[in-house]
Amino acid sequence: MSVTIQQEKCIGCGTCTTACPFGAIEANEGKAAINAVNCTACGACVRSCPEEAIVQKDANNVQREKVDAGMYKGVWVYLEQFEGNLRRVGLELLAPGRNLADELGEELAAVIIGHNVESLASKAIASGADRVYLVDDKEYATYNNDNYTLALTQMINEHKPNVLLLGATNDGRELGPRIASKMGTGLCADCTNLGIDPETKLVAWTRPAFGGNIMATIFCPDQRPQMGTVRGKVFKPAEPDETRTGEIVRACPEVSRTAIRTKLIEILKIGDNACNIEEAEIIVGCGRGIGKRENLKLAEELAQALGGVVGASRPIVDSEWISSLQQVGQTGKTVSPKIYIACGISGAIQHLAGMSSADIIIAINKDPDAPIFKIADYGIVGDVLEFLPILTDEVRKLKAN
Repeated sequence: MSVTIQQEKCIGCGTCTTACPFGAIEANEGKAAINAVNCTACGACVRSCPEEAIVQKDANNVQREKVDAGMYKGVWVYLEQFEGNLRRVGLELLAPGRNLADELGEELAAVIIGHNVESLASKAIASGADRVYLVDDKEYATYNNDNYTLALTQMINEHKPNVLLLGATNDGRELGPRIASKMGTGLCADCTNLGIDPETKLVAWTRPAFGGNIMATIFCPDQRPQMGTVRGKVFKPAEPDETRTGEIVRACPEVSRTAIRTKLIEILKIGDNACNIEEAEIIVGCGRGIGKRENLKLAEELAQALGGVVGASRPIVDSEWISSLQQVGQTGKTVSPKIYIACGISGAIQHLAGMSSADIIIAINKDPDAPIFKIADYGIVGDVLEFLPILTDEVRKLKAN
């Protein structure tokens, strides 16, 4: 994407210079000029220019036109499925999707792609969807970025949804940007909150920025659909209502075999239940205060006694003491267990972003001023290496009785 100033239209009013948040527009002989080093092609200058002298162009040097937003209606949620089961994150997204649709006065639709997945449509309707767009064909039996992207793009071009939500999973983070690129629209990644701006009726996408030190709210005013990926465990799924009814639309997108550039050879499942921390109800999180790799055994024993799993902050993962699949935080996984026990974790904002929605947080740290205590429901000031064996023994005694 690039920004170009049509000099014959520019009147040198300076409006774009003021509007540019990056200082990328300079005055040159009474006309505006782009400083390519600073320009991010955000489009703020395009929207501000009273003479429409500034245009955006895509990678093929084709001018990017503003779409007719009135033609786009409805909120879509892409529901991932694997081996015939819906992933939890999709059901979670139906809850905020329902809120967005109600505020906009529009319809909420779910999109399911796969093979032998028709039974999943009723689950989507029970969880809040008014309509389900169902692509059920053996060609979509396993996820492939090429055919899933083309299928969704065709459906978007045909039905023109206003909003599209995807989970910030491995598949969603791959699929979302490709669809956005083909549609010529924007994508806000890893959102933690969603809302509707009361004045513009645009989706307000909120996400951490600058290493999690601030929360940025982002809008997509000119292009459609408005797209974003949302982390799992940020929203709680709605209670299913089996009495709800909805429409199932069977879609048959035409995807040429020549467009599929990859072939599935084999699916390898790595890790075990201990790595599935996103679904765990009890997590024992370990930070630098655990001291050394060998001390992780203390956390593992407590997790086993509680029927939970072990998680970790980024320094533990970076030290290669534990798998990255067990990292909790902004650059790891977002979890929302019933109990989160923070062992030797100071409470950096990047880590808190991944676990602060836990029902109960128990913090163990030698530093009484550690930030983790500010969000903890229960705090123990002490040496985690001394406390963990005691806690594990007490849990075992209680279970024995």
